[in-house]
Amino acid sequence: MSIQSSKPTPSTLPISIAVQKALEVVKRGCDELLVETEFLQKLAHSDASGVPLRIKLGLDPTAPDIHLGHTVVLNKLRQLQDLGHTVIFLIGDFTAMIGDPSGRNATRPPLLPEQIKQNAQTYYEQASKVLNPEKTEVRYNSEWCDPLGARGIIQLASRYTVARMMEREDFTQRFKKGIPISVHEFLYPLMQGYDSVALQSDLELGGTDQKFNLLVGRELQKEYGQAPQCILTMPLLEGTDGVDKMSKSKGNYIGIDETSTQMFGKIMSISDSLMWKYYELLSFQPMNKIQALRAEIDSGRNPRDAKVQLAQEIVARFHSQAAAEQALADFEARFRDGAVPDDMPEVQVVSNGTALGLVKILREAGLVSSGAEAQRNIEQGGVKIDGQRVDDKALALAPGQYVVQVGKRKFARVTVS
Repeated sequence: MSIQSSKPTPSTLPISIAVQKALEVVKRGCDELLVETEFLQKLAHSDASGVPLRIKLGLDPTAPDIHLGHTVVLNKLRQLQDLGHTVIFLIGDFTAMIGDPSGRNATRPPLLPEQIKQNAQTYYEQASKVLNPEKTEVRYNSEWCDPLGARGIIQLASRYTVARMMEREDFTQRFKKGIPISVHEFLYPLMQGYDSVALQSDLELGGTDQKFNLLVGRELQKEYGQAPQCILTMPLLEGTDGVDKMSKSKGNYIGIDETSTQMFGKIMSISDSLMWKYYELLSFQPMNKIQALRAEIDSGRNPRDAKVQLAQEIVARFHSQAAAEQALADFEARFRDGAVPDDMPEVQVVSNGTALGLVKILREAGLVSSGAEAQRNIEQGGVKIDGQRVDDKALALAPGQYVVQVGKRKFARVTVS
């Protein structure tokens, strides 16, 4: 693939009120905008020329599902799309084979091509629940990475130094601790940066953990004679536990393909303090309305009212308003009247004809992430079988069907066969 230089950064233009308002939309909830003065000029020239900016977001299909944490940057991408700019949803099918070392204290195992292909199939379909699919340019970075070949990758690597690569904090820490760093990990930021060259992007979005990779893209564009992209980083969203960033592997995620009842219940489970970060990063309500609502809560209104509004808005976005109303009704029935949800997942576990231990059932049903968590919930009285609390960690269930509950919101209809 031939990479052509883009036009140089134009001269300074006056900033109109429309451009200032656009900048306010872009900066809402962001962690950092680099370089703001440059981006302001990009907006001004786009406004004056009528030529939309090219806005890039890349996601590696490392898992089959997108959760609300992913939608923080997708929401921002949609806002930029609504401002009239060209949005590029980049699926990193090539970079996923390398494995992103961001935030890692060990080498990430590369994914197999079959895994990547399977995960990528669902990514854009789910992302289209946030983006306008008719106005979204979908690309795969294998388009330009595969044709590079060994010669091209060596030439690309010559444009960046090891010293600069070692400025990356996770590489530095691993080197100091004697933790191995594989050579292929250095290729990841280079290949992600080359995406920006291939797409001639004006702005790239990412989480705060992606800042180094995004800066590499900016530097490589300069190397290829292009105007450097600006960078917009968004905060990482904590999961339902309020501690770690939202992640399926940590079990603290809210998937956008989950049922309306599951989604509503998980949002209602977050802490009152974390709720306001969810409002800023996930809600489409104007900030002045959110601030007014927060003032009411600070003045004595029940925080639950605000959380219900947030849960209904998000459920309506990914399902429907009717589903949001029904989810609220189901939630109130379940927690006020002790009702069991109708749409709980159904799970089958095999016991080879004998009784199966409760701890194993809880794990295989996906209601806990580990045997230790299962035992802790049983000890604390948080596990119910067919509505009856159990406290025997050694309990075994004979073949049959059971409604199993962990905590207040995790249910499964389990068939032991």
